[in-house]
Amino acid sequence: MGFRLKLVPDQTNIDFFRWQFVTFGLSSFLMLASVVVLFVNGLNFGIDFRGGTTIRTESSQSVDVAAYRAALTGLDLGDVAITEVFDPGFRADQNVAQVRISAQDGTEAVTPQTIATVEDALRQIDPNMTFPSVESVGPKVSAELVKTAIYSVLASLAAISVYIWLRFEWQFAVGAIVSLFHDVLITMGIFALFQIRFDLTTIAALLTIVGYSINDTVVVFDRLRENLVKYKTRALREVMNLSVNETMSRTVMTSGTTLLALIALLVLGGDVIRGFVFAITFGILIGTYSSIYVAKNFVLWLGVRRDWGPSDPKDPKAPRKNVSPFEGAEEV
Repeated sequence: MGFRLKLVPDQTNIDFFRWQFVTFGLSSFLMLASVVVLFVNGLNFGIDFRGGTTIRTESSQSVDVAAYRAALTGLDLGDVAITEVFDPGFRADQNVAQVRISAQDGTEAVTPQTIATVEDALRQIDPNMTFPSVESVGPKVSAELVKTAIYSVLASLAAISVYIWLRFEWQFAVGAIVSLFHDVLITMGIFALFQIRFDLTTIAALLTIVGYSINDTVVVFDRLRENLVKYKTRALREVMNLSVNETMSRTVMTSGTTLLALIALLVLGGDVIRGFVFAITFGILIGTYSSIYVAKNFVLWLGVRRDWGPSDPKDPKAPRKNVSPFEGAEEV
């Protein structure tokens, strides 16, 4: 007889609206606090958005990121990112790394003199070290990357809202977009608060968060739509609670298993991908919360149609009946 792991009982009856004003107040506070932190602290933009230079190194010795960083300490280079490059096509004695140096304030790019100083410092580790390529990102290119990143996030939100509107109703689209905006804004607020490096990989993480969160929201909305047809005379609040309870097992299993992999990457993945993994980890947590406590709350307040088909599913000739979306919505 097989063993079946259950993290959530088959039948749950949690009232997710019991503390709706507390959860709404918490979400509003976090969103407002995120806006304040973004204006006060600002984002700690990485080289992708600030401009800078990438130096590719090649050595016969193993890459020691700590030794590379120690060699560059004291050169007043500003933001420096050092990553080891892996490729199946490399030879056994071919060790490649990338050193990214941000452009200094008030300068157009990293000067050739600075690049020469960096190369001399790195040769102290390995005198035979070579530098196959040096690439620079100017301020204009980095400014374009900022605009493109903003447009990509906004375009994804717009496309998702159209999809939800066409698949469900406009009320569902509003709830989904508010939920996604809530997730992205609070995640950016966390990055601004702790001054975590914000670069193109973080944008990729934000888009991943948007996709993950909307997937969770659509699962709840899809079950809600089925139950709205099935339980035509029940209050909308009760049907919403039923729908979230019915999908709770799936939500916990999906989020939990994903978090297990992400936490392992967060602990063992190293500094190179830590910002990216942290963004997705936090995004999954806040996305699961918003799917349960933010998206459906807006649908409840806006109300949805309750006149699909007859009031009694067993009697197709029964007259249709509209039920107030706020029936039974009093605070418990």
